[in-house]
Amino acid sequence: MEATREKIQLKLSAQAEKYARRDAPLEVRRMAARGALPLPPLELATVLFALMHDPDAEVKGRARDSLEQLPDPVMDAVLSGPAHPSLLDHLARANAEREARLERIALNAAAADATIAFLAERPFRRVVEIVSNNQERMMRHPPIVDALGANPLTGRAVIDRILSFLGIEEAPEDEAPASPDSLGEEEMRAALAAVFGGELANVPAALLDENAEAAPEEIAAGGNLYALVQNMTVFQKIKLGRMGNKEARNLLVRDRNKIVAMAAVTSPKITENELLSIAQSRNVSDEVIRTVANNREVTRHYQVKLALATNPKTPQAVAMQFVNYLQERDLRNLMKSKDVPSMISAHARRILSKKGKV
Repeated sequence: MEATREKIQLKLSAQAEKYARRDAPLEVRRMAARGALPLPPLELATVLFALMHDPDAEVKGRARDSLEQLPDPVMDAVLSGPAHPSLLDHLARANAEREARLERIALNAAAADATIAFLAERPFRRVVEIVSNNQERMMRHPPIVDALGANPLTGRAVIDRILSFLGIEEAPEDEAPASPDSLGEEEMRAALAAVFGGELANVPAALLDENAEAAPEEIAAGGNLYALVQNMTVFQKIKLGRMGNKEARNLLVRDRNKIVAMAAVTSPKITENELLSIAQSRNVSDEVIRTVANNREVTRHYQVKLALATNPKTPQAVAMQFVNYLQERDLRNLMKSKDVPSMISAHARRILSKKGKV
């Protein structure tokens, strides 16, 4: 039967349908909207969902209240069962602050991909874990990856899992993709198609060429590279972050989606100079900074230690570790700095005090 102007087809038994039919007596529909019906949980919820779209305002209001106030045992059965995707979507949004209920929807194969993308935005760690473990959904519905990448609870373990699903794991330097100079025309086009998909396979080969550079003012003004990147899907950005050149990485490491940014900062083509620049940046995510800080090769260099210790975007616990390695001159500057958290400047003062330099 039709329940909304979107023509959602709801399947009901003959017993249940008599309560929700538009031609049923108004008093029958109003009585049914109170929710006291001799029906199994899923059919009861489906009837109430249909009545939420009844032309009578009183029926609509009562049905909505009854549906959203179903007792936990009944609601649990509905959220775990083969409910209509539109019903599950409504209940996901109506229960947006109830983690246990959202978990059940996240585990329900009947839920629509768009509903799962909504769940991926919610501030619940267990829900994020469930969503990020569903490779099939993420691959067919990129907005889920967009939502996970913007969620503060999406940590390194989840990001690594997603990159692994996409076949984009950290690789040693000698496994970096070949540069355009070493590829023939057909191989070049095949590589570009693998990165961007068939519809964007004709993008400039320079995006994969480390020797090609775009002027900073061109990028800032929304030039070709910037415009192209902004129009890519999340999967295309992830692949470009992994295989692209320095200019592409420079844009993508600052992407609002942490998964895209992590693909760029863990690229096997990234250089130590780039990592130093990232360590100094105030426009990257905490996860990107942590990744640089965990790179033992690059943190051997004093300038990287200094950058991580003095960057206000560096998580305090991470910054504190690197303050211990700073030279006296830099400790004094840090002690007086107004750009870092007070805990960091106080730690610099303590170190100098122990050395009798304050």
